[in-house]
Amino acid sequence: MQKILGYIRRACQEFDLIENGDKIAVGVSGGKDSLVLLAGLAKMRRFYEKKYDIVAITLDPRFGGAETDYSPVERLCGELGVEFRLIRTDIGEIVFDIRKEPNPCSLCAKMRRGALHDAAKSFGCNKIALGHNNDDAIETFIMNLFNEGRIGCFAPISYLSRKDITLIRPLVLAPESAVISCARRNNFEIVKSKCPADKTTARQSAKEFLAKMEHDNRGVKMRIFGAMRRAGIDRWGYRGE
Repeated sequence: MQKILGYIRRACQEFDLIENGDKIAVGVSGGKDSLVLLAGLAKMRRFYEKKYDIVAITLDPRFGGAETDYSPVERLCGELGVEFRLIRTDIGEIVFDIRKEPNPCSLCAKMRRGALHDAAKSFGCNKIALGHNNDDAIETFIMNLFNEGRIGCFAPISYLSRKDITLIRPLVLAPESAVISCARRNNFEIVKSKCPADKTTARQSAKEFLAKMEHDNRGVKMRIFGAMRRAGIDRWGYRGE
């Protein structure tokens, strides 16, 4: 956990993610990234120079109309002293059963974002923390480049004026390997995704492409990330540049 805390603290300092008095909604799906983010932010409250509070929000899409058991998330929140909120939704039914979307990920993500933003506001939060790690950032850059022909990525911090809420991504400097190691060492109980499209997405293709590139040319992912930061795209620039 110490290594993860280092990555989170560095990201918060470099990108000004947290300010005094923030109340942060942590989006917790039950996957490794969100659990590690939740634990990291909860533990960092003890020593970080800015004082903040957090609440864990879990959205259940109810894929196939069935409710998912999120008791492992609730137990972790209890251990960490974090307020836990579970919201059941009909997103799975709308996307897969009613709309029968041939490419469901875009609509599903849009609906989940909207529900999370509304929930965060209703609980008095001014920020939402998402569990995207460093590999996610590089994969998004590659997806935008190859699939859309544009240079871009999600930002480490972004203000949504329509919702008057700020999105932060405190794990963006942490490699996925470090997140996986942290989750295993701390015996976090992962809640498996029941999404019918799991492991068949464009992101999975980008992940596999980058894994092959890294195997053939070690260090290529870090060089891509370094280029993103030197170019300063989407608020990824180094402080002072």
